[in-house]
Amino acid sequence: MSGPPASIALVTGANRGIGFEIARQLAESGVRVLLTGRDRAAAAAAATALRSGGLDVEAGVLDVTDPDSVSAATADVASRYGRLDILVNNAGIRTEEYGRHPSEQPLRRWRETFETNLFGVVAVTTAFLPLLRRSAAGRIVNVSSLLASLTMHSDPDSYTYDPMFKSLPAYSASKSAVNSWTVHLAYELRGTPIKVNAVHPGYTRTDLNDGAGAQDASDGARTSVRMALLGDDGPSGSYVHMGEVLPW
Repeated sequence: MSGPPASIALVTGANRGIGFEIARQLAESGVRVLLTGRDRAAAAAAATALRSGGLDVEAGVLDVTDPDSVSAATADVASRYGRLDILVNNAGIRTEEYGRHPSEQPLRRWRETFETNLFGVVAVTTAFLPLLRRSAAGRIVNVSSLLASLTMHSDPDSYTYDPMFKSLPAYSASKSAVNSWTVHLAYELRGTPIKVNAVHPGYTRTDLNDGAGAQDASDGARTSVRMALLGDDGPSGSYVHMGEVLPW
């Protein structure tokens, strides 16, 4: 006699870096993971690597900036599973060059950054929300950053108070907007079992920041995984890192 079906999670931007580790750790926790990325071959290779370790991982194509891609991914999950239990909005970009003053970053960088980091998150979330509503306890995790925090950006004792990070105004603002979206969506869903939270992964060595960072991707995934597996008594509308609530 078979047991209850496994929870189903979809992770965006998961073919490498923190997203890949989120997929791995969720699968290691017994979750069926839909590992998605813009490039079909890269997503397939990443999923194959995890399946070779006995993990329940499938590959999917999802470009968060392409409405047709979002619609196709949503329809695929609906037809095969009829629901989604966990959505991790991990896909993100950093296109600004380090070393420039905030006012020197071209407007096109702002548009590119917001297209993926904010509008992509909103598009994917709203598309999958009907499937998350079919879950007994849906979880939405928005991967943010400490650079989203206006409080920390204004604190001379914070590592964000540095020319290196002040040269990323579009990235920082896009993540601040993700935090705002998190709060608004959590309010909308406050009477449902769905929980929505934003997470700071920690200063992680990835391609996004040219390999700089204080920890590796496996550590950077832990907060997202913790919030994805949150119990019924957990928070919603919060901004956290490793169990610590961060200032907005």
